[in-house]
Amino acid sequence: MSIPGPALFRTIPKKDYFHLFNKGGIPDGEKVVKLLRYKKEDVSVATNIPIASVRFDNKMPVELRERLTEWATALNLVAGFFNDQDKTVLWFCMPNPLLGGMSPSNMIRVGRFKKLLNFIQTALDENQR
Repeated sequence: MSIPGPALFRTIPKKDYFHLFNKGGIPDGEKVVKLLRYKKEDVSVATNIPIASVRFDNKMPVELRERLTEWATALNLVAGFFNDQDKTVLWFCMPNPLLGGMSPSNMIRVGRFKKLLNFIQTALDENQR
């Protein structure tokens, strides 16, 4: 029987490679969105939040903060593999045949983040073996 300990923590990156989190673990929404090359409209569609409510200050909707936290975490997980900001951003922007030809950023945009996160975690797990 294997010990579940390491798998328990696989959703947390080793460090904040892009400095995407402010004190208190609040994501810097503008940085996250810039890295993913999203416009405000993209964020609205990806989060199902009205475009007028998309903002990156202390008054951002809780749902938006939660999504930004997930996206920032995924960016940092991939950055932990590449150890390079440009390669990480490129990976998120390039179509991936293992994702049905979609880019990871497009998967997020169309609401398939959980599938993407599972893909990232599985790939990282397999790479560590």
